[in-house]
Amino acid sequence: MNSTSEDLHGNAPDSSPVALLIVDMINDLEFPEGPDFLAPSLAAADRIAALKQRAKAAGVPVIYVNDNFGKWRSSFDDLLHHCLTDEVRGKPIVERLKPAADDYIVLKPKHSVFFSTTLETLLTYLQTQTLILTGIAADVCIQFSAIDAYMRDLKLAVPADCIASGSAGNTQQALAYMERVLSADTTASADLNLDKLLS
Repeated sequence: MNSTSEDLHGNAPDSSPVALLIVDMINDLEFPEGPDFLAPSLAAADRIAALKQRAKAAGVPVIYVNDNFGKWRSSFDDLLHHCLTDEVRGKPIVERLKPAADDYIVLKPKHSVFFSTTLETLLTYLQTQTLILTGIAADVCIQFSAIDAYMRDLKLAVPADCIASGSAGNTQQALAYMERVLSADTTASADLNLDKLLS
């Protein structure tokens, strides 16, 4: 069997200056603060689903980056199955945001999407310079990830209606920080100009 560099790198067929990240939304919400997350996360999920549809129509790749929740033998498929088939709090969120076959999947062990993951290598192959960050929690994983993206000279869009946390106050504080310190565009998802980001 002949192998070429094209064959070796054919697993990332997309090339896009922009990528949409969906962070930790494949989540059972079965933790003590889970009830506080449910309503805001459901609202964010609806907005993320609409934004995902627009992004894919524009050729923007979608990357799910999800916590392994400390389960080192876990797989994303097992987590997805658990959230969809067991009666867990997060089931309606996951139903709204089930990944498609052509979406990318990255598992993360800690708060940031970059820490000990393959994301940076994937973004290099995709030739991405701008990230649209969505998901939970606004003041933890989203904010940590935004800081790490900023440190890598990536441009940031964090649609205000596509992130959530356990309280509206925490979400607003995180948004204010990312806008002020990280130069993040926090325009609501419906008003986010994908064509401008792609140009």
